[in-house]
Parts: sequence; C-alpha cells; structure tokens
Amino acid sequence: MGNLETYENFIQNHELCDFQQSMKWGNVKEYWKNEIIALQDKQGNIQASMSILIRKVPLFGNLMYVPRGPVGDIHQEEIFQELTTQMRKMARKYKAFVAILEPNIKKEDEEFIQLAKKLNYQIYSKAVNFHQEIQARHNFRLALENRTEEEIFRNFSSKTRYNIRLAIKKGVVVKERKEEGLDEFYQLMQETGKRDHFRIRPKEYFATILREFPEEANLYIAYYQDKPVAGIMPIQYGNKMWYLYGASGNEHRNCMATYLLQWEMIRLAKSHDCKLYDFRGVCMDQGEEGGLYRFKKGFGGELVELIGEIYIAFHPIQYILYKITKRLYDKIARKIYALKNRIKYKQRTRKGPLLFCCKKVKIVKIKIHNTKKKETY
Repeated sequence: MGNLETYENFIQNHELCDFQQSMKWGNVKEYWKNEIIALQDKQGNIQASMSILIRKVPLFGNLMYVPRGPVGDIHQEEIFQELTTQMRKMARKYKAFVAILEPNIKKEDEEFIQLAKKLNYQIYSKAVNFHQEIQARHNFRLALENRTEEEIFRNFSSKTRYNIRLAIKKGVVVKERKEEGLDEFYQLMQETGKRDHFRIRPKEYFATILREFPEEANLYIAYYQDKPVAGIMPIQYGNKMWYLYGASGNEHRNCMATYLLQWEMIRLAKSHDCKLYDFRGVCMDQGEEGGLYRFKKGFGGELVELIGEIYIAFHPIQYILYKITKRLYDKIARKIYALKNRIKYKQRTRKGPLLFCCKKVKIVKIKIHNTKKKETY
C-alpha cells in the first residue's frame, strides 16, 4: 500500500475524519502549497497527522493553515507536542509568520484547551459570523447512525416536514448530474451570490472539486417544470457526508426545492451508511433569528460549537498587522461587491420590462389604458 493510500485510509477511518485533511483537498486549493506531517509508530502505522496549507500573503510572508486538523489522538500530550514540534520546523523552513489550526474540537473540551495552552497555542473562540474566521465555528450536524429514515424525518420541525411534502406535491424532481450539471449549478450559484451579497468562487473551482474527488463529490439539481431551481454539492468522505455548497434561483422559490434537496442528501447519506450528515456553518450574530440558522435547525441536527482558531504567531507584530489589514480589506471588499450588485440590479430594472417594477404599475396602467388588450399584473 502506497503512502498516499495509507494516509487517506487513516483519515477516512478516524473519528475526526474530515475531507479537508485529505491530500485531494490540498490539490483543490491550487494557490496553496500542501505539506503533510504524519507520525508513525515502529510498525509504520500512522498515529496522528495534519495536512497544512501554506500561502504567501503579500507584505507579510507565508501563512500556514490547518483546516479541521490535526487528526489522531491529539489529547495525548506526547503526540500533539510532536506534531507541534514538526510544524514549528516547517514554519522555519517557509519563514511563516503564523500557523492557524481549526481543529474539530468542541469549545467545552477543557482537556484539549489546557493542553493547547501548555504547548503555547493562543485560542480565539469568539467568532460569531463567517467574516471573523476561516471555517465556521458553529455547525449543525445530524446523527444518522442507528436511526431509520422515518425516525429522522419525524424529528424535523413541522415546517420543514411540510415544505418537503409541498415540494414533492408540486412536482419538484431531484437529479444526480455530476459534471454535466456544472453549468446549471454555477448559474444558480451566481444568482444566490447576487441575491445574498456574497462573492462566489469561479466555475473552475467547483470543477476541480469534482475532478479531485471523483467518487466522493457530486452535483444534484432540483427541477421544477423541467427548469433548474436549486442545486447542491455534497461530499462524502469516510463515514460522513457534508453539505459543501448549495444554491437556488430567484424564480419558483415557493416550490421549496432546497428543503427537498437536503432531505434527498440525508437519505443518500443514510443509504451509504454514513454516521453523520454535516450541514456545516451558520452565523450566530443574529442568534436564532438568522435565516440560515432556522433553515438548518429545522432538520433536527445538533448545533455544535467548536473551539475556533488555535494559533502560534511566530512573528506576533506581523500577525497583528495582518489581522487588522485583512479585517479592513474584507469590509471594504464586501461593501464594493454589494454596491456593484445594487447598481446592476437598478440597471436591469430600468432596461427590463415595465412589469418587473411593481412600484410603477399605476403609471403603466395609465399608459395602456386605451389599448384593446387588457393587461394583468
């Protein structure tokens, strides 16, 4: 068995399994260099590992990032200490100014927190929205093991069950599309980004995920009257499935296709003997009133609050300046993006059909009052 296969098997079979610790994910992140640290016993068995992404940040130097890692018995001081020692060596090699880890560890894990502090990690557990962290700290996760589909469905909120049944009644159909559905999915993603004011990845990024994870990642599109109205990209790795990306169009949103898509993905995960369906992150700056929070909560999963970032700043002043600069840059970029979307929206409404602008209906009626054909709105 080759080193790559050995490493992948270790990650997939561990309870801390996460697709972002796969070497394949390192290939997806094409602008990052990927390095692997793996600790082996005398028999050559991997005891713990971490996949590190490394990227040069202009003006500051190299940043090292470990998404949802390390993997292994990292509560053992000897193991976590050795991983940290090897990571420090790598930091010197790349002249990194900081190493940021976002492990799959819950916030209340006091044993790990004390160990991390002993090894001179700083801990940041205050992030409440997506702009304050790399990975979302609050995630909804649905346990599937030892539960039937009927038991899982009954545990959904009444509104979620109603919307799933409504989508079925309206004739929404979910189809597996793989690479063939990429154009439709990306069009839906563009509509979602403009509507909700967030920047989206280029189409090639999603194509790369499908290419690097040919057996694990997929695309499913929901159709209403043969038109694509919503899409989802799940990824199954080990015995877990993640809701990686989702999108929906601006038309026919009342057919509740997004609810049916999630239910079909949960059923798919269950049929593949997955123990967990991970809805991934939600923002908590609005508490339980946020739309994404209420949507994901309706499927009956557990809200898991993770520890957040643990990091070692090898050059503390550089790291502080980096954080300030990044915060300002992100804030300005979001405002510019939102402004561009508003300008494009106004241009579309001016150039488009008069029927699109509801506030001008009265004026339109006056202009067409003497026409033979009666208009309806």
